[in-house]
Amino acid sequence: MPARRHAILEAPSTLGLATDGVEQLPDRLLQLGLAERVGARRAGRLAAPIKDPVPDPATGTLNAQAMAAWSPRLADALEAIFDRGEFPIILGGDCTIVLGSMLALRRRGRHGLLFIDGNADFFQPEAEPNGEGASMDLAFVTGHGPALLTDLEGRGPLVRSEDVVAFGYRDHDDQAEYGSQPLPADLMVQDLPAIRRTGVERAARAAIAHLDRGDLDGFLIHLDVDVLDDAIMPAVDFRIPGGLSWTELETVLRIALASEAAVGLEVAIYNPRLDTDGKAGRELVDLLARTLTA
Repeated sequence: MPARRHAILEAPSTLGLATDGVEQLPDRLLQLGLAERVGARRAGRLAAPIKDPVPDPATGTLNAQAMAAWSPRLADALEAIFDRGEFPIILGGDCTIVLGSMLALRRRGRHGLLFIDGNADFFQPEAEPNGEGASMDLAFVTGHGPALLTDLEGRGPLVRSEDVVAFGYRDHDDQAEYGSQPLPADLMVQDLPAIRRTGVERAARAAIAHLDRGDLDGFLIHLDVDVLDDAIMPAVDFRIPGGLSWTELETVLRIALASEAAVGLEVAIYNPRLDTDGKAGRELVDLLARTLTA
């Protein structure tokens, strides 16, 4: 496989959260030398709209109108990167950036999604206690939820549920407590208990085999850093005990990025405000540099 040409797009949106802090993710990772270490072109920064603290009454979701307007702008910026033959590294932001990323790919064909996340993010608005889209983004992107956010440009679903792998989530207790809707039966699940049973390498290879298929035009890698063990990645807003080790996540990313079908990577949820000694950010940049340049 020829060496990829990387382009970093800053997408510091927190429209899917009631809190702030993750908008500083691009600044911190770039300050730590991510662009230089992966040889990436700086492709620009997409400013997010001002947030509204009151959920949209029609959808029960915070900043729903703003999210619906901002996601196509993110898709436009990504399409410009794809047109140059580059591999985008999208630095969020919260997990709702996946709407813009998958919209860009939906415009270009049928793509899959490797959703690496400590949470399944499949809540419905009536069950999400804070109306946060960052707990509903996987539902929205697969067409489950209000049309304003599931049918962007009339292209919904942005990714078919059978073309998704939910990898590493461990929020089963939270889902049960608040009544999250179940994941679709045709969506491939490699949650943390399954990974622990089979081993991370076997689980990752099964996930990529599912996504590196002839009927797909490629797949996006979504990385929410809260998939990592809480003991080593405390710089996230919603903390759950357990998670993957740095070595395990490196194994997953190496296997995913070794596939020619991988077309981009987005990174979300790391909150520099909560990284008091800076260690988590440095480890994250080291991990991304090793795997993207392998």
